[in-house]
Amino acid sequence: MSITTASALPASPDPSTIPATQVNGVCADPAGDVPHHVAVIMDGNGRWAAQRGLRPTDGHRAGTENIRDAIEAFAERGVRYLTLFAFSTENWNRPRPEVRGLMRILSSTIDREIQPLHEAGIRLRYIGRIDALESRLRRKINEAIELTRHNERMTVCVAFNYGSRAELVDTVRQIVAEGVAPDDISERLISDHLYTRDLPDPDLIIRTGGDQRISNFLLWQAAYAEYVFSDTYWPEFGERDVDQALAAYAQRTRNFGGRPANGA
Repeated sequence: MSITTASALPASPDPSTIPATQVNGVCADPAGDVPHHVAVIMDGNGRWAAQRGLRPTDGHRAGTENIRDAIEAFAERGVRYLTLFAFSTENWNRPRPEVRGLMRILSSTIDREIQPLHEAGIRLRYIGRIDALESRLRRKINEAIELTRHNERMTVCVAFNYGSRAELVDTVRQIVAEGVAPDDISERLISDHLYTRDLPDPDLIIRTGGDQRISNFLLWQAAYAEYVFSDTYWPEFGERDVDQALAAYAQRTRNFGGRPANGA
Protein backbone atom coordinates (compact mmCIF):
# COMPACT_ATOMS: atom_id res chain seq x y z
CA MET A 1 0.00 0.00 0.00
CA SER A 2 1.13 3.52 -0.64
CA ILE A 3 -0.28 6.30 1.47
CA THR A 4 -0.37 10.04 1.19
CA THR A 5 -0.63 11.83 4.50
CA ALA A 6 -2.01 15.24 5.28
CA SER A 7 -2.76 17.04 8.50
CA ALA A 8 -6.08 18.84 8.52
CA LEU A 9 -5.65 19.87 11.97
CA PRO A 10 -11.42 16.17 15.95
CA ALA A 11 -10.99 17.78 19.19
CA SER A 12 -10.15 14.86 21.41
CA PRO A 13 -11.53 14.23 24.86
CA ASP A 14 -9.43 15.10 27.89
CA PRO A 15 -6.55 12.57 27.80
CA SER A 16 -6.88 12.06 31.55
CA THR A 17 -10.32 10.54 30.99
CA ILE A 18 -9.10 7.98 28.43
CA PRO A 19 -8.06 4.60 29.87
CA ALA A 20 -4.81 2.98 28.79
CA THR A 21 -5.19 -0.13 26.66
CA GLN A 22 -3.05 -3.12 25.84
CA VAL A 23 -1.71 -3.09 22.26
CA ASN A 24 0.29 -6.20 21.38
CA GLY A 25 1.04 -6.68 25.07
CA VAL A 26 2.26 -3.12 25.57
CA CYS A 27 0.35 -0.56 27.59
CA ALA A 28 -0.48 2.30 25.22
CA ASP A 29 -2.31 5.56 25.71
CA PRO A 30 -4.92 6.05 22.92
CA ALA A 31 -4.50 9.82 23.26
CA GLY A 32 -0.90 9.38 22.11
CA ASP A 33 0.44 6.88 19.58
CA VAL A 34 -2.86 4.98 19.18
CA PRO A 35 -5.84 7.07 18.03
CA HIS A 36 -8.86 6.82 20.31
CA HIS A 37 -11.29 7.24 17.40
CA VAL A 38 -10.62 6.33 13.76
CA ALA A 39 -13.06 7.18 10.98
CA VAL A 40 -12.83 5.56 7.56
CA ILE A 41 -14.20 6.68 4.20
CA MET A 42 -14.54 3.24 2.62
CA ASP A 43 -13.87 4.14 -1.01
CA GLY A 44 -12.83 2.23 -4.11
CA ASN A 45 -15.42 -0.56 -4.21
CA GLY A 46 -16.63 0.38 -7.70
CA ARG A 47 -13.13 0.69 -9.16
CA TRP A 48 -12.13 -2.61 -7.56
CA ALA A 49 -15.11 -4.22 -9.32
CA ALA A 50 -14.43 -2.48 -12.64
CA GLN A 51 -10.85 -3.80 -12.72
CA ARG A 52 -12.30 -7.30 -12.50
CA GLY A 53 -15.10 -6.81 -15.02
CA LEU A 54 -17.72 -6.96 -12.26
CA ARG A 55 -20.76 -4.83 -11.46
CA PRO A 56 -20.56 -1.97 -8.91
CA THR A 57 -22.78 -3.94 -6.53
CA ASP A 58 -20.24 -6.77 -6.62
CA GLY A 59 -17.64 -4.30 -5.40
CA HIS A 60 -19.91 -3.07 -2.61
CA ARG A 61 -20.58 -6.66 -1.56
CA ALA A 62 -16.84 -7.38 -1.46
CA GLY A 63 -16.41 -4.23 0.61
CA THR A 64 -18.92 -5.37 3.23
CA GLU A 65 -17.21 -8.75 3.42
CA ASN A 66 -14.05 -6.92 4.52
CA ILE A 67 -15.72 -4.98 7.33
CA ARG A 68 -15.48 -7.57 10.10
CA ASP A 69 -11.76 -8.17 9.47
CA ALA A 70 -11.10 -4.42 9.46
CA ILE A 71 -13.01 -3.95 12.71
CA GLU A 72 -11.03 -6.73 14.35
CA ALA A 73 -7.74 -5.29 13.13
CA PHE A 74 -8.46 -1.85 14.59
CA ALA A 75 -9.81 -3.34 17.83
CA GLU A 76 -6.71 -5.50 18.32
CA ARG A 77 -4.55 -2.39 18.05
CA GLY A 78 -6.38 -0.54 20.80
CA VAL A 79 -8.73 1.72 18.81
CA ARG A 80 -11.85 2.22 20.93
CA TYR A 81 -14.14 3.94 18.39
CA LEU A 82 -14.39 3.23 14.66
CA THR A 83 -16.72 5.13 12.32
CA LEU A 84 -17.34 3.69 8.85
CA PHE A 85 -18.74 5.92 6.08
CA ALA A 86 -20.93 3.52 4.11
CA PHE A 87 -23.51 5.62 2.22
CA SER A 88 -23.82 9.39 1.89
CA THR A 89 -26.85 11.60 1.43
CA GLU A 90 -25.50 12.29 -2.07
CA ASN A 91 -25.28 8.60 -2.97
CA TRP A 92 -29.04 8.56 -3.67
CA ASN A 93 -28.07 10.22 -6.98
CA ARG A 94 -26.37 7.03 -8.18
CA PRO A 95 -28.21 4.75 -10.65
CA ARG A 96 -31.29 3.24 -9.04
CA PRO A 97 -30.18 -0.40 -9.48
CA GLU A 98 -26.96 0.39 -7.63
CA VAL A 99 -28.82 2.13 -4.79
CA ARG A 100 -31.28 -0.75 -4.46
CA GLY A 101 -28.36 -3.15 -4.43
CA LEU A 102 -26.68 -1.16 -1.65
CA MET A 103 -29.82 -1.36 0.48
CA ARG A 104 -30.03 -5.13 -0.01
CA ILE A 105 -26.35 -5.50 0.80
CA LEU A 106 -26.72 -3.52 4.04
CA SER A 107 -29.68 -5.67 5.06
CA SER A 108 -27.86 -8.94 4.34
CA THR A 109 -24.70 -7.66 6.03
CA ILE A 110 -26.64 -7.02 9.24
CA ASP A 111 -28.08 -10.53 9.07
CA ARG A 112 -24.64 -12.07 8.53
CA GLU A 113 -22.46 -9.98 10.81
CA ILE A 114 -24.50 -8.88 13.80
CA GLN A 115 -24.09 -12.03 15.89
CA PRO A 116 -20.32 -12.42 15.32
CA LEU A 117 -19.79 -8.73 16.10
CA HIS A 118 -21.93 -9.02 19.23
CA GLU A 119 -19.94 -12.04 20.39
CA ALA A 120 -16.73 -10.09 19.76
CA GLY A 121 -17.87 -7.35 22.15
CA ILE A 122 -18.62 -4.72 19.49
CA ARG A 123 -21.22 -2.04 20.23
CA LEU A 124 -22.97 -0.73 17.10
CA ARG A 125 -24.13 2.82 16.51
CA TYR A 126 -25.81 4.52 13.55
CA ILE A 127 -25.49 8.09 12.36
CA GLY A 128 -27.46 9.55 9.48
CA ARG A 129 -31.04 10.17 8.42
CA ILE A 130 -32.49 6.77 9.23
CA ASP A 131 -36.09 7.85 8.49
CA ALA A 132 -35.34 7.81 4.75
CA LEU A 133 -34.72 4.05 4.85
CA GLU A 134 -37.51 1.54 4.38
CA SER A 135 -39.16 0.29 7.56
CA ARG A 136 -37.77 -3.26 7.51
CA LEU A 137 -34.21 -2.00 7.19
CA ARG A 138 -34.77 0.55 9.97
CA ARG A 139 -36.03 -2.21 12.22
CA LYS A 140 -32.96 -4.35 11.55
CA ILE A 141 -30.65 -1.45 12.34
CA ASN A 142 -32.44 -0.63 15.58
CA GLU A 143 -32.44 -4.28 16.66
CA ALA A 144 -28.69 -4.50 16.02
CA ILE A 145 -28.11 -1.37 18.09
CA GLU A 146 -30.24 -2.70 20.94
CA LEU A 147 -28.58 -6.13 20.89
CA THR A 148 -25.08 -4.69 21.21
CA ARG A 149 -25.76 -1.66 23.38
CA HIS A 150 -23.96 -3.00 26.48
CA ASN A 151 -20.82 -4.20 24.69
CA GLU A 152 -17.64 -2.40 25.69
CA ARG A 153 -14.70 -3.67 23.67
CA MET A 154 -15.20 -1.22 20.80
CA THR A 155 -17.91 1.07 19.44
CA VAL A 156 -18.45 0.85 15.68
CA CYS A 157 -20.49 3.69 14.25
CA VAL A 158 -22.00 3.15 10.80
CA ALA A 159 -22.62 6.36 8.84
CA PHE A 160 -25.38 5.48 6.38
CA ASN A 161 -27.46 8.09 4.57
CA TYR A 162 -25.10 10.49 6.29
CA GLY A 163 -23.90 13.88 5.16
CA SER A 164 -22.19 16.42 7.37
CA ARG A 165 -24.08 19.37 5.90
CA ALA A 166 -27.38 17.55 6.46
CA GLU A 167 -26.26 16.84 10.02
CA LEU A 168 -25.53 20.52 10.62
CA VAL A 169 -28.90 21.52 9.15
CA ASP A 170 -30.65 19.05 11.46
CA THR A 171 -28.62 20.37 14.38
CA VAL A 172 -29.58 24.00 13.70
CA ARG A 173 -33.23 23.05 13.27
CA GLN A 174 -33.24 21.28 16.62
CA ILE A 175 -31.57 24.19 18.41
CA VAL A 176 -34.05 26.65 16.90
CA ALA A 177 -36.97 24.38 17.81
CA GLU A 178 -35.77 24.36 21.42
CA GLY A 179 -35.94 28.16 21.48
CA VAL A 180 -32.27 28.68 22.36
CA ALA A 181 -31.32 32.35 22.45
CA PRO A 182 -28.60 33.35 19.95
CA ASP A 183 -26.22 34.43 22.72
CA ASP A 184 -26.53 30.99 24.32
CA ILE A 185 -25.33 29.13 21.22
CA SER A 186 -21.80 27.82 21.69
CA GLU A 187 -19.51 25.24 20.13
CA ARG A 188 -20.34 22.90 23.02
CA LEU A 189 -24.08 23.32 22.41
CA ILE A 190 -23.71 22.53 18.72
CA SER A 191 -21.58 19.46 19.47
CA ASP A 192 -24.22 18.28 21.96
CA HIS A 193 -26.87 18.33 19.21
CA LEU A 194 -24.91 16.50 16.49
CA TYR A 195 -25.62 12.88 15.56
CA THR A 196 -22.29 12.07 17.22
CA ARG A 197 -23.14 13.82 20.49
CA ASP A 198 -22.05 10.90 22.68
CA LEU A 199 -18.93 10.03 20.68
CA PRO A 200 -15.44 11.54 20.91
CA ASP A 201 -14.27 13.48 17.87
CA PRO A 202 -12.14 11.44 15.45
CA ASP A 203 -8.38 11.60 15.88
CA LEU A 204 -7.61 9.99 12.53
CA ILE A 205 -9.57 9.86 9.28
CA ILE A 206 -8.53 7.34 6.63
CA ARG A 207 -9.77 7.44 3.05
CA THR A 208 -9.14 4.36 0.96
CA GLY A 209 -9.17 4.11 -2.83
CA GLY A 210 -6.63 6.79 -3.75
CA ASP A 211 -8.80 9.92 -3.84
CA GLN A 212 -7.88 12.85 -1.59
CA ARG A 213 -11.07 14.61 -0.53
CA ILE A 214 -13.32 14.50 2.54
CA SER A 215 -16.70 14.11 0.77
CA ASN A 216 -18.93 15.90 3.28
CA PHE A 217 -17.85 13.62 6.14
CA LEU A 218 -17.69 14.74 9.79
CA LEU A 219 -16.86 18.33 8.83
CA TRP A 220 -17.48 19.72 12.32
CA GLN A 221 -16.03 16.79 14.24
CA ALA A 222 -12.85 16.56 12.16
CA ALA A 223 -11.66 20.11 12.84
CA TYR A 224 -8.40 18.79 14.31
CA ALA A 225 -8.24 15.31 12.79
CA GLU A 226 -5.20 13.86 11.11
CA TYR A 227 -5.74 12.42 7.62
CA VAL A 228 -4.25 9.44 5.84
CA PHE A 229 -5.10 8.75 2.18
CA SER A 230 -4.53 5.16 1.12
CA ASP A 231 -4.28 3.95 -2.47
CA THR A 232 -5.69 0.56 -1.46
CA TYR A 233 -9.28 -0.10 -2.50
CA TRP A 234 -11.53 -0.84 0.45
CA PRO A 235 -12.20 -4.53 -0.38
CA GLU A 236 -8.44 -5.15 -0.10
CA PHE A 237 -7.74 -2.88 2.91
CA GLY A 238 -6.12 -5.29 5.37
CA GLU A 239 -3.96 -5.47 8.47
CA ARG A 240 -0.85 -4.15 6.71
CA ASP A 241 -2.81 -1.08 5.58
CA VAL A 242 -4.17 -0.58 9.09
CA ASP A 243 -0.66 -0.75 10.54
CA GLN A 244 0.72 1.71 7.99
CA ALA A 245 -2.08 4.19 8.65
CA LEU A 246 -1.62 3.96 12.42
CA ALA A 247 2.15 4.27 12.03
CA ALA A 248 1.68 7.46 9.98
CA TYR A 249 -0.60 8.84 12.70
CA ALA A 250 1.92 8.00 15.43
CA GLN A 251 4.52 10.17 13.69
CA ARG A 252 2.33 13.28 13.84
CA THR A 253 2.58 16.01 16.45
CA ARG A 254 -0.90 17.27 17.27
CA ASN A 255 -0.99 20.83 18.55
CA PHE A 256 -4.72 21.64 18.24
CA GLY A 257 -3.94 25.12 16.97
CA GLY A 258 -1.14 25.76 19.47
CA ARG A 259 2.59 25.78 18.90
CA PRO A 260 5.03 23.03 19.93
CA ALA A 261 7.64 23.78 22.55
CA ASN A 262 10.40 23.98 19.93
CA GLY A 263 8.48 26.73 18.13
CA ALA A 264 8.32 24.84 14.81
